Amino acid sequence: MEGGGPAVRRRSRAASARKRSRVRAQSRGACSPPAQKKPSSGAGEEPQPAPSSPEYNNDSEEDMFGDYDSFSGNDSLLAQVDNMEQECIQSIDLTSCTKNMEDEATVEPSFGYLQLQNAKSKELIFSAAGNITGFRTEEENHLRITSEQENRTLESEDCFLDDLPSSQLLYFEEMNKTSVDSRKSSGTKENANDMNSCLDKMLNRSSCHHNAEHTKINNELSLSTMSNLNKRKSLKDHLKNTMTGNAKAQTPQVSRTKQLKEAVLSEEICAAKKTIETSSVDIGPFYGLPSKVKDLFVQFRGIEKLYEWQHTCLTLESLQQRKNLIYSLPTSGGKTLVAEILILQELLCRQKDVLMVLPYVAVVQEKVWALSSFGIELGFLVEEYAGSKGRFPPIKRRMKKSLYIATIEKGHSLVNSLIETERVGDLGLVVVDELHMLGEGSRGAILEMILAKILYTSKTTQIIGMSATLNNVGDLQQFLQAEYYTNNFRPVELKEYVKIQDSIYEVDNKAENGLTFSRLLNFKYSSNLQKMDPDHLIALVTEVIPSYSCLVFCPTKKNCENVAEMICKYLNNGLTSDERKCIEEAYSTGVLCLLTCTSTLAAGVNLPARRVILRAPYVATEFLKKSQYKQMIGRAGRAGIDSAGESILIVQKKDKHLVRDLVNSPLENCYSNLFLEFTKGIQSLLLSLVGLKIARNPEEIYHFMCSTLFGVQQQFLSKEKSLSAITREALGCLIEKGLLKGKMTSEKEQKSQSNLEITQLGQATYKGSIDLAYCDALYRDLKKGLEGLVLESCLHLLYLTTPYDMTYHCRPDWIIYFRQFSQLNSVEQKVAAIVGVPESLITKKASGQAIKKDMDNCVINRLYLSFVLYALLKETNIWNVSEKFNVSRGYVQNLLNSAASFSSCVLHFCEELEEFWVYKALLMELTKRLTYCVKAELVPLMEVAGVLESRAKQLYDSGYKTLAHLANADPETLVKMIEHLSRRQGRQIVSSAKMLLREKAEALQEEVEELLKVPTDTSDGLLTTLP
Repeated sequence: MEGGGPAVRRRSRAASARKRSRVRAQSRGACSPPAQKKPSSGAGEEPQPAPSSPEYNNDSEEDMFGDYDSFSGNDSLLAQVDNMEQECIQSIDLTSCTKNMEDEATVEPSFGYLQLQNAKSKELIFSAAGNITGFRTEEENHLRITSEQENRTLESEDCFLDDLPSSQLLYFEEMNKTSVDSRKSSGTKENANDMNSCLDKMLNRSSCHHNAEHTKINNELSLSTMSNLNKRKSLKDHLKNTMTGNAKAQTPQVSRTKQLKEAVLSEEICAAKKTIETSSVDIGPFYGLPSKVKDLFVQFRGIEKLYEWQHTCLTLESLQQRKNLIYSLPTSGGKTLVAEILILQELLCRQKDVLMVLPYVAVVQEKVWALSSFGIELGFLVEEYAGSKGRFPPIKRRMKKSLYIATIEKGHSLVNSLIETERVGDLGLVVVDELHMLGEGSRGAILEMILAKILYTSKTTQIIGMSATLNNVGDLQQFLQAEYYTNNFRPVELKEYVKIQDSIYEVDNKAENGLTFSRLLNFKYSSNLQKMDPDHLIALVTEVIPSYSCLVFCPTKKNCENVAEMICKYLNNGLTSDERKCIEEAYSTGVLCLLTCTSTLAAGVNLPARRVILRAPYVATEFLKKSQYKQMIGRAGRAGIDSAGESILIVQKKDKHLVRDLVNSPLENCYSNLFLEFTKGIQSLLLSLVGLKIARNPEEIYHFMCSTLFGVQQQFLSKEKSLSAITREALGCLIEKGLLKGKMTSEKEQKSQSNLEITQLGQATYKGSIDLAYCDALYRDLKKGLEGLVLESCLHLLYLTTPYDMTYHCRPDWIIYFRQFSQLNSVEQKVAAIVGVPESLITKKASGQAIKKDMDNCVINRLYLSFVLYALLKETNIWNVSEKFNVSRGYVQNLLNSAASFSSCVLHFCEELEEFWVYKALLMELTKRLTYCVKAELVPLMEVAGVLESRAKQLYDSGYKTLAHLANADPETLVKMIEHLSRRQGRQIVSSAKMLLREKAEALQEEVEELLKVPTDTSDGLLTTLP
């Protein structure tokens, strides 16, 4: 820079050119010619630095002083301001202004940019960071100016204000805010408002100058007014001084392009919000959402256009009226995309929280991973509620809205906490994937509780349910008070085949027996290979691999292993989370082309294939259900990956008629499990109804039960007992267990009956989500633990948090049992005696001796499982532990996950009982250790969705040691440094880390605001305003 001035950043050439064109267009001579710019060699070339400039930076579109290298080196701006000041004073001398010009501020979100607009006349508008600030002149009480102006132009004002640097405008804005606050607190003090007065003076004089030719003389200025004007500083001097002081201030280095994009996004969100609220036919740029959402789907998913059915579904009149909706399509039809668009509408347009309920932990983590990128770009939070993760009640956000992605169990606890804190109305939308799971055991009962409570307690919450396998939709519609939409669309054609011996038949509903002959297998088998592969699996597999992918579903894990030994690597429940994740990634990217797996893979994790082979029509020893069959074959021919898909079901002759019925039968009906799962179903529901004060007496409880799916289907599910009788029987059991207190009278006296109340044990049971079958045993164990809790190691705590339901599947190896017991120190061995497993018992069982005394097998098995967990926490290596106890790695992984979840439940149970206060801090740390089961330094990295132990070790060894490191990482650099990490995975990991970091920061900010909030329940005169 000339004159040895500091190097400054310059505005872009396009912005400078626009400014010069505006200056030339002025016809009134309001502004002096602008300062001369450095010559350039062409419009397409980069501007060159000044010869004496030691450094030049051209990576920003902002400039501290506009188009000028420095205000001290070029005096044209100050001369221009001085001329304007003098001309304005002369204009005031010639005119008498009797009315004050009021400045009305109108703001559009511009994320830090100041804008000046003129709306017809008498308006000067400043907008900055979305704050509305009205500027009034200092002479408001001394002189009133009237200005009638019909042809006032924007160019003259742009000329003046564009010549001011952005940093100076920001400085004026801050000084004005300070002076306004000062006037409010201490009255009118003119001398304390120097900068505000200077800015107002500048604006008013500019207006007078441009209006001089159109104003009329009404009266003379008062002597006091002229005296006040004479006392003011010269605008030139004051501006020069303030610019000098502010020159050192750093201009926010934010791209103009980025800010403009954000401004457009904000405008579109506002427009979309209005569209949604008014249910207008005009649905906006992208189904009521800003166009940026469409761009993000292209960027993150590669989705450029929606299917016709998706457009039809999203524009349904029922959705516009916010009615509940159930929709059903075949697997891979694109159901999830519709749900995601509806979720974004709720978060961005209606500004409400959303709950998304998914069936499995792995699916929750996958969805958190996928939607974190959208949250970062669109400004909402994605919170995971799975396993031991999740906060109850969730933090109440003031600024941003949250998308809760939860498993069925965690979703139930979340809804309970929202009802208890009277915040269930904050949920604008609840989305349930795999709605058919309502009919699947205890998990289906819990899902029914979630939906029934939301329907009963919040009339403003919309419910969306989706599934590929629904039949008795009428019952579900009545239960959810929902509309129904269905379509048979499938983007990739799926052909179903049945193989009997060496003949392959195509499933054809038009054929008489449902099957049509297709072809014979043509594959040459040796005699040895024929014995090893009598079902011709190798022939079926080699027809598609390695060019295409193939999945082989087997009825049991053992069968899966046998098939895998013959043709490929395998994937089943015997894998750890790390191994499963690794194989999923390898298969998805095409590194692996063939997997053998059990039926559990069909639900949840998305592993598509060109061909799906069903090894047998069985799951374990049970014949295949139609819904299970549809889930498995639905993995074939996924959209965007394959051009076609096919399934082949291998059948023995004896099962031919059963398979014919299977492929041609309708889907199974979905029935309520509230009554079948008594302790996990209806009893648990009624306990929480009383605890949450949703219903307080038998009459109100009966009214609630009528609104459940069980109430809709009661005539089919329980013909012997009425719904009222079943409800009263369940309440009687709860009172007998000491979970409720009150008296049950006859049904005729029901209306006069007093309210029921929940006991402390009942409160702890439903808040901890403890199975009612185990709540008494848990209370006894915790109570007994207080008598002599061994804290030298975590073994005793591990015993108390080992899940009761895992003990029924445990078969201890007594030799291993004795070996592990012998390796404990003397203090740890006391734990076994305290819980009721003496050393003599273990010794006799290990030596094969008979035990005459009856022992509690639940306690014995539970201690054995706690030994497994104890070894795992010490070694943190599932492979070693599985070999040590002679069990599969998948079993150890499942035990660890179940223990972490149950430990979290026991923690919430103890929080409700004052006598167990000592357990709170202990269980909080233990739950964390069980959740991650790694060294302490890896825990922050494993909190990120999609990052497991092996990946966390890679990241830590590469220098990404904290969440902040990962959140601020460059995905491209991450991909280069981390072995076997794709660009897509790298971007998703960084997005997930940013989302988690933002969530934690928001939580801390909410806590700060809550602490600083002025109490509203304090008497007048007791509070003073903080300085």
